[in-house]
Amino acid sequence: QVQLVESGGGLVQPGGSLTLSCAASGRIFRLYNMAWYRQAPGKQRELVASISTGGSTNYADSVKGRFTISRDNAKNMMYLQMNSLKPEDTAVYYCNAKQLPSYDFWGQGTQLTVSS
Repeated sequence: QVQLVESGGGLVQPGGSLTLSCAASGRIFRLYNMAWYRQAPGKQRELVASISTGGSTNYADSVKGRFTISRDNAKNMMYLQMNSLKPEDTAVYYCNAKQLPSYDFWGQGTQLTVSS
């Protein structure tokens, strides 16, 4: 089992910045591909950014150039630095850890609201 706990969400004005954190415990963190997903009201959950065990990153087109995903294997942590935030970034953000085909873990989510 891997337990994932997100933190850092909140209310931010458009154009602002925020960093989300995901703390992982349990199995060996460095062996998991990690990702941030988000789900806005009335919409499906979507992939925001991912980072592989080797550090390769991938971003949704909507956040490229604004968001940066990173991980610290020594601390069992993953981060999402978000800049130039827009109202359409408002969503619940979820941390995900995968080691397919057997393991797929989710956190409880943290709310980000971008509004003036």
